[in-house]
Amino acid sequence: MRMNIAVLGHGTVGSGVAEVFFKNRAALEKKAGQELDLKYILDLRDFPDLPYADRFVKDFNIIADDDSVKVVAEVIGGLEPAYTFTKTCLERGKSVVTSNKELVAQRGAELLALAREHHVNYFFEASVGGGIPIIRPLHMCLAANRIEEIAGILNGTTNFILTKMIRENMSFGDALALAQKLGYAERNPEADVEGHDACRKICILAALSFGEHVYPKDVHTEGITKITPEDVAYAADNDCVIKLIGRAKREEAGGKITAMVTPALIYKESQLGTVDDVFNGILVRGDATGDVVFYGKGAGKLPTASAVVGDMIDCAKAADTSPSLRWAPSNGGNVEEQGKNRTAMYLRCRSFSETLVQEAGRLFGELHLLRRNNQPANELAFITPVLMEYDIDAAIEKLEGMGVEFLGKIRVLDY
Repeated sequence: MRMNIAVLGHGTVGSGVAEVFFKNRAALEKKAGQELDLKYILDLRDFPDLPYADRFVKDFNIIADDDSVKVVAEVIGGLEPAYTFTKTCLERGKSVVTSNKELVAQRGAELLALAREHHVNYFFEASVGGGIPIIRPLHMCLAANRIEEIAGILNGTTNFILTKMIRENMSFGDALALAQKLGYAERNPEADVEGHDACRKICILAALSFGEHVYPKDVHTEGITKITPEDVAYAADNDCVIKLIGRAKREEAGGKITAMVTPALIYKESQLGTVDDVFNGILVRGDATGDVVFYGKGAGKLPTASAVVGDMIDCAKAADTSPSLRWAPSNGGNVEEQGKNRTAMYLRCRSFSETLVQEAGRLFGELHLLRRNNQPANELAFITPVLMEYDIDAAIEKLEGMGVEFLGKIRVLDY
């Protein structure tokens, strides 16, 4: 018996999928328990020099109309035509695997329901963490747990940039330029450095952990573009490093979740504080297991392709739709207001007032003052007690009314 596979897209991930498939074909067939063939690769470009050049097609309908194709890898990215192609394949009884985090974050509940309706699967292990197994462990290995919280360094590009800023005292601009030179950052790095990529990933993890679709538009998202070497130096004075953290937490009151993507001060020796360079780290806090951390390269051609091909094999072995990979649809509004989040906050400000420390202490409570080399006399940095963000913002506004200029604002987290 032979199962035919198709790949939609031959970019970085798509070419990696083909490479992994043909390189490991014999082992993959043994694991799948049947012969496998990569019958089609959809791309508008020609690749005449490739050994599998005869597999390329330019018309998606060739794949959609071929009943012998049972598993399709969608690695095009973006919402369209990926959504239309995925929906068509599922309706035609073909399982779909993907690395497309944007599509899963926006339409995951709908596509999972469509897969169930047609007794096929929609798998997306590669959409979060690249080659790090996290989706399958969440809905299978950790199924006995009530997931209380999930948090992680979900973007390798920003983690590389912050690592360079921490280790080598680079500015954000210089670290970004280096990341682009090394191929870690795109020419247009907005999705990474403004936090959008990490936001899509935490939405997927939150939906799977808490059972209801979470939309990116509802998740407060900040990037790392405002982080400075001065902030890095003050963080070090508190034995902390700065990381871009995506997190989601179940709130007992009100039935909502807290979810956001923001830079954060976390302790150097904490579970996520030691995750450096292009690596990702994802912490899952379960009621039975406690903290479990998944670590590895979160992106890249072959790590991501590995996860896509792994999903292909699972589809080949599946007799029906996975019963555990699902979440309910939602109309949004299930994420708590960012202002109600309780956190300690690092603040850096400039003022010529001799009573600034006393005024700040009166508004925030007991302050933990920070120091750095060559600290200007008119610059103050401190960490507030744990407060509601609404209250922190109100205090900042009062100080600004007194002529204080705020230069930095970063949450302080314990992971």
